[in-house]
Amino acid sequence: MDMLALLVDLHKHNKRQGPGGDDETQLAIRLSGLQSAQNLRIADIGCGTGAQTCVLAQELDARVVAVDFLAEFLEMLDDGMQGEAVPGSIEKLVASMDDMPFEPEDFDAIWSEGAIYNIGFEAGIRALRRYLKPGGVLAVSELTWFTAERPAAIEAHWTKEYPEIATAGTKIALLEKHGYTPIGYFPLPEGCWRENYYRPLEQGFDAFLARHGSSAEARAVVASHRTEIALYNEYAAYFGYGYYLARKAGE
Repeated sequence: MDMLALLVDLHKHNKRQGPGGDDETQLAIRLSGLQSAQNLRIADIGCGTGAQTCVLAQELDARVVAVDFLAEFLEMLDDGMQGEAVPGSIEKLVASMDDMPFEPEDFDAIWSEGAIYNIGFEAGIRALRRYLKPGGVLAVSELTWFTAERPAAIEAHWTKEYPEIATAGTKIALLEKHGYTPIGYFPLPEGCWRENYYRPLEQGFDAFLARHGSSAEARAVVASHRTEIALYNEYAAYFGYGYYLARKAGE
């Protein structure tokens, strides 16, 4: 089994494939100002198994298009793993973030929690803008430095793994540069990482290894995740996810 298939098998059984929380998605919805709008069309890009997709469908009068390039994740959403969504409010689409079959100005809002890094923050916000109606809302969570200076070990790690990591001020400046008006920002609390993401992962490690006969590849996947968890536990004060909300500015 190749590395991607192993990663999918490890993550697809969990509610979340990255840090996040229902309360945080609800806060983003409030900051977006969309609660009173009707007949919205929203895309959730890189939705995984759809935890935030279902919150969007429950909280808003919207048709939500759940997009992920991994059909296995969308199948878990289809199985109703995430709880009760509004019947008929979610449409599933297997597609890559950099090759989506949407028309320009197709959506009132685009969500992407913890996924825009797949094509890079700057490239992502630039590419997604064309799909938003004038005044449409972009909501993304993104790896962010929480301090101006960091210990060398964690700076070296994330600069290598994700060179676009930067402070919130830098991210907000990029939103302004590429035709957005920022309307909200908040950092995800540590519980979004520890309780909502890492703890379920750790609880599934033994079963994952058993499913794959404790192969060298499976052990390497678990070891990589354990290293990431250890780094977060040591350096959580310096980095995490920032949640950014912005409105498409006038042409």
